[in-house]
Amino acid sequence: MQDAILQALRRNAADDAVALAREWATTAPDNAAAHRWLGLSLQQQGQPALALASIETALTLTPEDADLHLLRAGLLLATRDLSAADAALSRSTALDPNQFNAYVMQAHLAVARGDLDDAERLSRTAARLSPDHPQLLAVDGVVEMRRGQSDRALSLLTRAAEQLPDDPRVMFALGFAYLQKEHFAFAERAFERVVELNPPGTALRAFIAQLAQRQGRLDDALTAMQAVLAQPDGDGPAMRRLAGEMELQAGRPDQAAAHLRLALAHWPADRRTLHALLTAWERLGAVDDARDTLDAALATSSNAHDLWLARLAVEPVGGPQAQAVIERWLLGMPEHLPALEALMRVHDMQGHADEAEMVARQIVAVEPGRISGEQRIVEALLERDPPAAIACVQSLIESLPEPQQTVLRPWLGNVQDRAGQPDAALATWMQFHREQAQHRLPLPPQAAKQPMQWPALGSIPDTVTARPLFVWGTPGSHVERLIAVMDAATPLVRGDRYGATPPSDALQSYRSVEQLVSGELAPMALVEGWKAQLPRRGIDDGNVIDWLLWWDNTLLAALRPHLPEGRLAIALRDPRDMLLDWLSAGASAPLAVQSPQQATDWLLAALEQLAVLHERDLYPHRIIRLDGIESDPQGISTALEQAFGLSFPLVEPRGPARLAAGRWRNYRGVLGAQFDLLTLIAVRFGYPQD
Repeated sequence: MQDAILQALRRNAADDAVALAREWATTAPDNAAAHRWLGLSLQQQGQPALALASIETALTLTPEDADLHLLRAGLLLATRDLSAADAALSRSTALDPNQFNAYVMQAHLAVARGDLDDAERLSRTAARLSPDHPQLLAVDGVVEMRRGQSDRALSLLTRAAEQLPDDPRVMFALGFAYLQKEHFAFAERAFERVVELNPPGTALRAFIAQLAQRQGRLDDALTAMQAVLAQPDGDGPAMRRLAGEMELQAGRPDQAAAHLRLALAHWPADRRTLHALLTAWERLGAVDDARDTLDAALATSSNAHDLWLARLAVEPVGGPQAQAVIERWLLGMPEHLPALEALMRVHDMQGHADEAEMVARQIVAVEPGRISGEQRIVEALLERDPPAAIACVQSLIESLPEPQQTVLRPWLGNVQDRAGQPDAALATWMQFHREQAQHRLPLPPQAAKQPMQWPALGSIPDTVTARPLFVWGTPGSHVERLIAVMDAATPLVRGDRYGATPPSDALQSYRSVEQLVSGELAPMALVEGWKAQLPRRGIDDGNVIDWLLWWDNTLLAALRPHLPEGRLAIALRDPRDMLLDWLSAGASAPLAVQSPQQATDWLLAALEQLAVLHERDLYPHRIIRLDGIESDPQGISTALEQAFGLSFPLVEPRGPARLAAGRWRNYRGVLGAQFDLLTLIAVRFGYPQD
């Protein structure tokens, strides 16, 4: 529905958007998003007062939503009678108030719908009539805030507030400018002033309570929430949920549960309320209370998916009580696929393979091609008829439109592998790689040769206390397993080089190797540029665990003299297993590979560099071997503890199963030439020749 409304707004069909949003809000009255989109649609239709009412309804449902508060502030500004402010300021400029007011109102409406360029244009037009008018400062401040120019926004809105100190709408915007700068105490005071000027401000009071919570003042936050609940319109499910979450954070699960039960009575299917309640019951050990409360809710809401999931979560996983709950779930929601999938998993956990397969066939009867059911059927076929399992997956692939067929090829390759057909598996995996190559990154460049001499390793000044750690592993090394465990142990891990907003430093750029070799990039500039990015990545003291996108020993020309305090952790497995894993499961970074030989040549060059680094001890480093422990939480935790002398948590592996260590031997017949090339470097790292 949201997409349809958005499309209508984009083509300026405001009437269509309002009709769609009204239908959504009517059918889902407890959905804040529906009321938000109704407000946006009414705003574009030219009904700011009705739009404001819809946004306020949304705020009663999600009082913690900062964007809704900001949207409400814009609408309040847009609906304001500006002529009164002109009179109070004794303006002597001759202007047409109606014309000026219209421009300012339109500018605020443009901000509310996200059209910042139009808002800026309208502000400039209004400024011709009344330059430096405080309402224009407010408009321009909100525009700058929306653009992320927080310093400029705060300056403009502070000036506006100085001239209009009793205008709640301007103070509202000023509060959000402080919030964007993370000046929580000042934001809190600005919002408190809004409540003083424009009571009762119930939703805003709840937002102020959250600001106290963010500053670690839980008692103040809870006191503020008690005042919210005492308001005539304050004792609603959203407020009870918020109070319950705060009590939970304060370590009072009994009081949290009291609030959350009241929220559940109004919103029996609300995921957030259920999650908080389950946490409270777990801390209290109140299993019977959980069962009774959820069963009472199910008596009137038997088709609520999340409510059934919560009820299932109370029971021991895979036990007979869990099966009984799932069977009740299916009585309330016949043919509900998540319930059938839960029943299938319970049968498997109980060792009832035939029953699990029977449920899987029910699943695909309800929804042909449903991957959970199809995978379970294929598992059963692999046990008794491997060729039939392969044919089943091939049939599924052929049933898809051609552009979508590629997504199932890795699965087909794994089935072929398990069916004892390594040649077919490799062919399938390589077909997938070739299909994906145009959408993937090229392989990172590697230096053609390594220097005969390296710059001296610098000494660490006493004033330098940071000990940054770089982490890297070639494709197939399972380095992502190490990162997952480190990330669970410390907030210092940064995996943003693999995300949508990577740092723009030389350790990210593919050109850095070439630039270091040619002299275009100075070694010190590489290190200083890396350090300069750390505050933007949330690191203020230089202590970071930085998961690198690539490694080349050329970097040592910069790291040895200019970052001697750094360290490098290298994930390693048998190179032949790493090649096979890369071809079968891909890499953490989406790298384009056209052939096994191309992957082998790149992997061989990378491992040669690591061998030189290790043998000559060119930089402080640890090699962490993951052979045989790739999917073993205890094994990885122990390996990290041995490497760093610290304890690490146990983290279960995520994602599909990978080929086991030593599996490369099954592929000698199809990858023999590539394995021969990798055997020398494998032996160099201490692995057996055969």
